[in-house]
Amino acid sequence: MAGVCDRAPDFLSPSEDQALEQAMGSAVALNCTAWVVLGPHCPQPSVHWLKDGFPLRNGSHYSLYEDFRVKGNFSEVLVSSILGVNLTSAEDYGAFVCSVQNISSFSFTLWKAGPAGHVAAVLASLLVLLALLLLAMLYLKCRLNVLLWYQDSYGEVEMNDGKLYDAYVSYSDCPEDRKFVNFILKPQLERRRGYKLFLDDRDLLPHAEPSADLLVNLSRCRRLIVVLSDAFLGRAWCSHSFREGLCRLLELTRRPIFITFEGQRRDPGHPALRLLRQHRHLVTLLLWKPGSVTPSSDFWKELQLALPRKVQFRPVEGDPQTQLQDDKDPMLIMPGRAAQGHTLEQDLDPDPEGDLGVRGPVFGELPTPLHASGVLLGEGRSSEMDISDLGSRNYSARTDFYCLVSEEDV
Repeated sequence: MAGVCDRAPDFLSPSEDQALEQAMGSAVALNCTAWVVLGPHCPQPSVHWLKDGFPLRNGSHYSLYEDFRVKGNFSEVLVSSILGVNLTSAEDYGAFVCSVQNISSFSFTLWKAGPAGHVAAVLASLLVLLALLLLAMLYLKCRLNVLLWYQDSYGEVEMNDGKLYDAYVSYSDCPEDRKFVNFILKPQLERRRGYKLFLDDRDLLPHAEPSADLLVNLSRCRRLIVVLSDAFLGRAWCSHSFREGLCRLLELTRRPIFITFEGQRRDPGHPALRLLRQHRHLVTLLLWKPGSVTPSSDFWKELQLALPRKVQFRPVEGDPQTQLQDDKDPMLIMPGRAAQGHTLEQDLDPDPEGDLGVRGPVFGELPTPLHASGVLLGEGRSSEMDISDLGSRNYSARTDFYCLVSEEDV
């Protein structure tokens, strides 16, 4: 029986030595629980606590609670002892050892927790804040450039819609507005950006109903640009019937563009300006500042975003009109080649990288040789080519003109 009584207890808590870090002023409970063999000749199990090698008793800083539970077959007893420690001073920290019948023991080591490490958290917060500020600055600086790149790469292409102009420009017939439109707006959009504008210095909606001329002009343009200068806002209908006119414009055109000027002499609370600010989601409202005259200013970028996407055709791809419409253009016929005995399959474009940009055989049928037919272009007589469908061709969209002659004509 002595061997049974000397068997080591089965500890449930703790399963191994523990090191705990606690702050000053806190309270901690150390739990020591184990199964101990129970026999008729075995002594009553007991739990002993030591601190730094010295026995502990109940006191102001320590509280001890013990419990015993016997198994149903009286073979084992569950011994539980909980030591409460109030950490009020540095002397309360140390190594606490829990032993059962001096046979087996486990230890709890209490360490004093240092001050909270807020430095790392503060540095991390500052880094996150700095990154957010940097992203905000990059967004404000590069937002328009990114939007322009996206529009040029993936924007909607407005082609073959029957429109002849990219924008209808309405402005007041006064010297200041004419100078702004003809010397600033038009050169920048047409020469630098490649847009085609329709200029009109008449009243946009002077009457109760839009005129037929206005409807026709607006229908030929993809966008509408209104220069809201002091002279334009001085019109009577801008103060009394601008709301009705704006409703009609929203029905006639797609998201009209209104240009206002910084430091306008008129009251900023003008009914027309106040109405446009209230309907920013339906219109594009741009502000012209003294620094907007620079070609790289935000004004031109915002205006270009509001205008249709421009498609650039490379010369090597050929004439876009004849390429898209599969047009056999008589203007591309070179009659002088037949006199030299070349066939249609053998004649290639003499200048594939030039204005025509057409590779392969020249479109059209070859005329009869000049020496056989006796037809001379210099005498004012036309060559034998089919020009019956020239009236149905849309040459107004072209920006280049051809004058093709052969070596014999020269």
